[in-house]
Formats: sequence, structure tokens, C-alpha cells
Amino acid sequence: MRTCIIVLDSVGIGELPDAAEYGDVGAHTLGNIYQACGGLNLPNLYALGLGNIENSRLPKVAIPTAAYGRMAQLTRAKDTTSGHWEMMGLVVDPPFKTFENFPDEMLREWLRRANMPYNLLGNYPASGTAIIDKYGEEHIKTGAPIVYTSADSVFQVAAHQDIIPLPQLYKLCEIARELLVGDLLVGRVIARPFTGTPGAFKRTENRKDYAIPPIGTTLLDALEARGKYTLGIGKIEDIFCGRGVKHVKHTKNNADGTTATIDALKNNNEDTLIFTNLVDFDMKYGHRNNPEGYGQALEAFDAKLPEILAALRPNDMLILTADHGCDPTTATTDHTREYVPLLVYGENIKPVGLGTRASFADVAASVYDGLGFGRFGVGESFMGMVQ
Repeated sequence: MRTCIIVLDSVGIGELPDAAEYGDVGAHTLGNIYQACGGLNLPNLYALGLGNIENSRLPKVAIPTAAYGRMAQLTRAKDTTSGHWEMMGLVVDPPFKTFENFPDEMLREWLRRANMPYNLLGNYPASGTAIIDKYGEEHIKTGAPIVYTSADSVFQVAAHQDIIPLPQLYKLCEIARELLVGDLLVGRVIARPFTGTPGAFKRTENRKDYAIPPIGTTLLDALEARGKYTLGIGKIEDIFCGRGVKHVKHTKNNADGTTATIDALKNNNEDTLIFTNLVDFDMKYGHRNNPEGYGQALEAFDAKLPEILAALRPNDMLILTADHGCDPTTATTDHTREYVPLLVYGENIKPVGLGTRASFADVAASVYDGLGFGRFGVGESFMGMVQ
């Protein structure tokens, strides 16, 4: 059995019971986008059963063609790293640290190691586009890097590519990654390059993520140990620091990632798992409070879905899901604490209701079980329901 997992980054499907603890009451990424846009043209996702998922707020079909359900997150977080790790069977407990601002001592040491003066801008939770609009001109004048975080466990460094060239920006992030450990441990350090002039700054697609190696065994590790290989498309390699990812295809956007996935389904014979992250939903639309753009991106993916399904082989299994929410209709630009959809499709997959799964780790448990390897750590396999 070959499995393709496509993570529709941030496509949440309704607040989790503990959403109030995260300030996310009322969050429903899909439902609120549907309402804000006056509907969504997603005939192929609807046919799979997206609207049949509990509390989806989307149109139902009489007979879905895929198994359908939703998953809760055990890890007490709502960040990309935790979401992907749990999907691969690794629950992070305690979760990564979040900060209102980073300690002065750490920042001084960071810039000292980079041979830069102690001069920086920001250092508070912010929208990535808003903070470069606010500080971009001063950054160009002074050369000081722009530092910011969010409600998620991230240390982000923004810089104009003409002021701090990409190699230097990446080096700054590598140094920060070395320092942000122990009591300062964050899930990811992210390089956020941009170009343009004041009033017209634009983030580029040269973003780079620096995670930490998984703190336990993931499905990717287990597959590799058994001689089964994974192709990581998009930022998968970065999220897992390359561990358990034998083949890599870095992509720039959703269209690029979707094309790479279709190509892999048609041509890859060695890979047991094709693991794709489509980042535009989150990066371009969720964090920028743009429900219309988010809706258009969903419709663009839906239009390519028939090609993905046509590229599947008889024994393949396709899993469509997400890693967290990022409701673009909320007052903040942060991720949101939500259930994520679960759609499972294949020639040999029964189109049954999978209910509400207790953990994202049910994905790892199911893939491992489907390969005939038995139980995998955390999570409950749904293979007995769909085969």
C-alpha cells in the first residue's frame, strides 16, 4: 500500500472544546470562509464528503466517495510543527514555548554571534505583513533585523533581501536556532525575506524554516527503519529536520506542490509515503485575514483534485487533512485551535463515517497498520473501518 498525505495547511473545521483557553472561541476556518464568501465552489471535495463531516457547515452529499471525519489534537498547541509531528505519531508534552517577547540577553548573544550591533526592530507578536509595513523603511535605513513572534511557538526574522542578503539572513536564523533551546525552546525559527519599497513591500517565496529534530520516534522514522521511504513535498523536510525523509521536493506555492504531488503519484515507485504540505492557505491568506483569497485557493485546489485522484494506483490511499486552523475572519492573524478534517480515499477504501478522532496520531497509526506492521505508539487505526 502506498499512501499520499496532503496537508491543507491551516484548513480547520471548527473550534476544539478547549478553544477558549487559546482565545479562539467561534473559530471555524472552513465554515467562516464559506459564510464570508457567500459559498465555495468545491464540488470535488464535497463529493468526497467534506460537508458530511460533523459541524462542517458545508454542503452535504447523499453518498460520499471517501471515508470522512475530523480529528482533535492531543498536543496543547496550535502550531505547524506540533500538528505535523502529532500526525506522524508524536505528541509534544509539554508543548513548545510561546513568548510575548524574547529575552534581551538572548537577543544580545544572537547578534554578537552574528557580528552585528545590538540593534533590532519589533520583538513582539505581530502579523508578518503588518510588521514589515511598520518597520521596513527603518530597517532599510539602519540594517537592523525585524524580529517578531505570534501566539504560536516561533521566532521570525524579517529582512529586505537587498539589505540583509539571503545567505546572511539564513545564517542569522541558524544562530537563533542554536540559542532557542532549553527554557527558550521554540518550535521553529523562520526566515522571512521581503523586497520592495515603503508602501509596497512584498514577502518573497524564499522563506526558510528551522525546526528541531523530532523529540521521539515518528512514523517517518519507523518506515525508514523498515526500508520504506518517504518523499517530502513542500516544507515537510524542514518540519522534521530531514529525519525519515529520504527524498525531498521543495516547492514555492500550492500550485507547485500540487503539481509535484501528481507527478510523484504517477512516477514514484520507491516511496511508500508521499507527504505534501500546501502552505499558501495559511501563509498567504489565513495570517493575512483574507477569506476571499483563502476561498479562491481552496477552489483552485479543488479544481486540481480530479488529477490527483486519477493519478492514484489501485492500492493507493489518499489522506486529506490539516495541521491546525487559521481562521481569516477572526480579530487576530494567529493560528486557531480547531479540529481538522479527515478525508480518506482509495479504490479499496470504504466511504464510511470516521466520526471524531481523538488525535491527529490516528493518521500514523492507520498508515502503519495498513502496511501490515500492527500498532504504532499513540493513536488508533481507522483501517478496520475502511477496509
